[in-house]
Amino acid sequence: MYKEPDPQGTQYWNQCLMQLGQTGDRQLYQQFYHHFAPRLNSWLLSQTRDPILAEELVQDTMMAVWRKAAQYDAAKAAASTWLFRIARNLYIDQMRRAQVRERGKAKLVEDDTHFDDQPADASRVRQAMRDLPVQQAQVVYKSYFEGKSHQEIANEMEIPLGSVKSSLRLAFQKLCKALRP
Repeated sequence: MYKEPDPQGTQYWNQCLMQLGQTGDRQLYQQFYHHFAPRLNSWLLSQTRDPILAEELVQDTMMAVWRKAAQYDAAKAAASTWLFRIARNLYIDQMRRAQVRERGKAKLVEDDTHFDDQPADASRVRQAMRDLPVQQAQVVYKSYFEGKSHQEIANEMEIPLGSVKSSLRLAFQKLCKALRP
């Protein structure tokens, strides 16, 4: 089982991140990850109030650390400051995309043309779609009404492929529950 090293404070993690950038050492990355991921998750959860989104943002942040560690400069900021700035920027980007999706969902809800052939059931389906979270509704719409692949949806919505798949799975669970007789 993983045991966190005895950190020497800020300097220890600054040095750890600089060394990670120079060497790409996977064990060093694991140390960094195990120390900061729970802290990031806690902070992001307080911001998003959504455990799934918070975990996704943690993963995205830690992947950015892996890719960009060589860009870190301890003279400009502490490792934790640099890390949380990445997380904050990803969170802001996510919120901006959510606003765009919200506008898209409003259009989706107004567009009834896909359900005209079965009016009684269509009303139930429309209501169930309205009750879905924005991202789930958009993924269902793009997949089933626009015929897009999961990868195309991920690229278009700028979200990870796994998020598309989990959004579809969650949406189907909610739709099945809402549409049961």
